[in-house]
Amino acid sequence: MADAVIQLFPEAKVGIGPPTADGFYYDFEVDRPFTPEDLERIEALMLETINTNASFIREELGRDAAQAMFSAQPFKQEIIDDLPDETTLSIYRHGAFTDLCQGPHVDSTGEIAAVKLLHTAGAYWRGDEKRPMLQRIYGTAFESQQELDAHLERLAEAERRDHRTLGRQLNLFTVHEEIGPGLILWHPKGGVMRSLIEDYWRDIHYRKGYSIVYSPHIGRARLWQTSGHLDFYRESMYAPMEIDEQEYFLKPMNCPFHIQIYRSALRSYRELPMRIAELGTVYRYERSGVLHGMMRVRGFTQDDAHIFCLPDQVASEVGDVLDLTFEIMAAFGFDEYDIMLSTRPEKYVGEPDTWDHATESLREALVSRQLSYGIDDGGGAFYGPKIDIKIKDALGRDWQCTTVQFDFNLPERFDLTFQDDQGNRSRPYMVHRAILGSLERFFGVLVEHYAGAFPLWLAPVQAVVIPIADRHIEYAQQVSTELQDAGFRVEVDDRSERMNLKIRQAQLQKTPYMLVVGDRESEAGAAAVRTRDGEDLGALPMSDVLERLESDLEGTPVSKLRSRR
Repeated sequence: MADAVIQLFPEAKVGIGPPTADGFYYDFEVDRPFTPEDLERIEALMLETINTNASFIREELGRDAAQAMFSAQPFKQEIIDDLPDETTLSIYRHGAFTDLCQGPHVDSTGEIAAVKLLHTAGAYWRGDEKRPMLQRIYGTAFESQQELDAHLERLAEAERRDHRTLGRQLNLFTVHEEIGPGLILWHPKGGVMRSLIEDYWRDIHYRKGYSIVYSPHIGRARLWQTSGHLDFYRESMYAPMEIDEQEYFLKPMNCPFHIQIYRSALRSYRELPMRIAELGTVYRYERSGVLHGMMRVRGFTQDDAHIFCLPDQVASEVGDVLDLTFEIMAAFGFDEYDIMLSTRPEKYVGEPDTWDHATESLREALVSRQLSYGIDDGGGAFYGPKIDIKIKDALGRDWQCTTVQFDFNLPERFDLTFQDDQGNRSRPYMVHRAILGSLERFFGVLVEHYAGAFPLWLAPVQAVVIPIADRHIEYAQQVSTELQDAGFRVEVDDRSERMNLKIRQAQLQKTPYMLVVGDRESEAGAAAVRTRDGEDLGALPMSDVLERLESDLEGTPVSKLRSRR
């Protein structure tokens, strides 16, 4: 691709061109953005090069020779300058084109069977907003045209499911420049769904022995100094505000507040484990270039919890967190996972024996549940080992949500203790855990997983009553009231529009049920029921309509909440 770009844009400066999970990209500095027509011309030249079956030839060369070879390419020169002196520099040639690359490559261009350029985007050089804005071209390649076609269809389906598009279409949320990028406005329908998620989350946490707390959005600088955030995390925190001649910061994490709740009294071993949970809103700086709808934001709510426990309680507590995770995820329709156990890195705090015990507790919890997992050797945080769980959505994509993380750092920094059974002061184990991760990100995943067609219990509007004519509006209101009294979320579409248009718009809004009422339905105390999938159930007595809706809720979090209330 870079060869083709240089042929068409001889003055272009080339950046980097790495592989990605499902393709590749290359960054270029050119005097104007690439157009769709440009991509067609570039792709045509690529195909010509593929058909020549030109060999990829690797050569090694010294630093001075490499600088001379790329004297007209400042980004390549910067890369060369930044490489350690002992690095072996290599180039690859095919035809007349030469590039700085570590490799390896396939033997020749003819081995590339199917390739497609996808789209372009702006990208700052090395992700630095103070550096030049480059033009990035994304593409992909497969071993057969059939595989490429299947991949392109998956991409098209992912685009149809894009939560940003559906969020606007379904009136769930927006982001406004006047408020600021990365800050989410939850609209009424999105607010209904968030309330349902939070109600279920609180209910199941109370049942599992958690205490739910609330903490402020700001804290004194002294708190963040003690926790270490000002030393190690300040670049992700917002500028301080001065109050009574003291600095306060918006909280980037909830941990120090939960620790202060633990420290508010002298703790006995009899009180442990102590499980403190919060739907706590935090604020973290993210560069504008990486913000992405609800998936990457600057203000978000974590389903945070911290477990303070004895060493011999750790394995059981971690196991309970895993069980809770799978129960919650199943309720939202996720049942496929990738699990990773991350172990002690080279630089760490705490004692090796404590690390080994914590790591073995995590492993024991996974093995006892016969869960498949991978090992990220040395991939733990400096303050403790962890388990990361990625859920798979309807398209088979992985989403990081759940983390179970030991922390040997904060108990030391805040001098956390409890009185053991011998009357001595001992240090508790502390486990961070988040199951959904952030509500914003999890909500975005839900939107894309269901393509906006949420199960009945989560749908912001569960049914729309559609009167055929104005004289049927009064009966439509009676139907709505009957369903609302039974606990369902119902709207009446009483606009002076054609019935078929109202049905179509309800389907576009992904509303699970449409209840059409006219003369016959009014006389019979019934409703003609249609589903968003186009199924026509015909006219049903209102008792049958209620029974149908109730059966759809059977076994869902809402039915469980109703039964307990």
